[in-house]
Amino acid sequence: MKIISRIVMFLLWTSSLTFAQKDIADSQDHPLITRYPGSTIAWYDVQNYDRYKIATGPVTGYRHIDKWLPVEGQVTRIYYELSGTRSVTEVYFNYLKALKKAGFEVLAEGLHKNRNVAKGIGGRGWLGVYFAENSFPTNSSIQLLQGSATSGGSCFVAGKLARKGASVYVAVAGAQYTDDSVLFMIDVIEEAAVEDDLIFVNADAMMNEIKANGKIALYGIFFDFDKSTLKPESNPTLTEIAALLKKNRKLDLYVVGHTDMVGAFAYNMKLSSDRARAVVDALVKKHGIASRRLQAQGVGPLAPVASNSADNGRNKNRRVELVAR
Repeated sequence: MKIISRIVMFLLWTSSLTFAQKDIADSQDHPLITRYPGSTIAWYDVQNYDRYKIATGPVTGYRHIDKWLPVEGQVTRIYYELSGTRSVTEVYFNYLKALKKAGFEVLAEGLHKNRNVAKGIGGRGWLGVYFAENSFPTNSSIQLLQGSATSGGSCFVAGKLARKGASVYVAVAGAQYTDDSVLFMIDVIEEAAVEDDLIFVNADAMMNEIKANGKIALYGIFFDFDKSTLKPESNPTLTEIAALLKKNRKLDLYVVGHTDMVGAFAYNMKLSSDRARAVVDALVKKHGIASRRLQAQGVGPLAPVASNSADNGRNKNRRVELVAR
């Protein structure tokens, strides 16, 4: 691929160092973007499908950033360690130039030579907020948010490249760990939405399931990614829910939102509640259902129907349930 060759060749040109042979087992550079020469892989993770958030603005409050770009798809995360005389500044400018040369749109960038900078993009405090949203295992050897270099700084650059009808995102975060070592994380997100089964259930089938089990799980209600905005594809299912309630005048419902376990618990609890409320609002405002007959609840990831360790399980866990009151 032309994109790959451009980035790899540019980074190889910056140094004549050969790659050290100390990478952890079963790890490798991402084919889209290589490592800074001389660095080694100390942690490596690939998820076939995951959610990720790229921050595009500074810290605006206590551990808070206003501007985020949510993305989803295959996520590859590679943590590198670089020893020697190279600085975080050199690593930053090489990756920034490499992404630009390859045609990436730069979404966010920042270099701070003072380790105490907190609010600006790429500052150490900023990275703390960023990686709280895109966390890595606490039992890993990742020291990116630590360090003892008195003159060391930190950096961040993220870019987006459209290809084949989708987009790929690259985020590079680095920090001077000690005077003679630099640590950096490369996250690559290859965008692709999970294809949920378009399960259509009519009003009669809903009622039969509710009579038998007291509830029904619906997978024909769709939302914008990471939001509570209903998509137009939800309209057929919403119409059938309205028909169910109009045919069965004594039926009142809890509308319960569910999520998978990807992301922070508090965030998923709120998202599930907001999505349940969006369904109730649509039924009341667009279909004339009395609000007293519906009660929105969100339980986040607390009631899974499948394992969250694989894509198909997470798909089943992201649902809206109608529960008889």
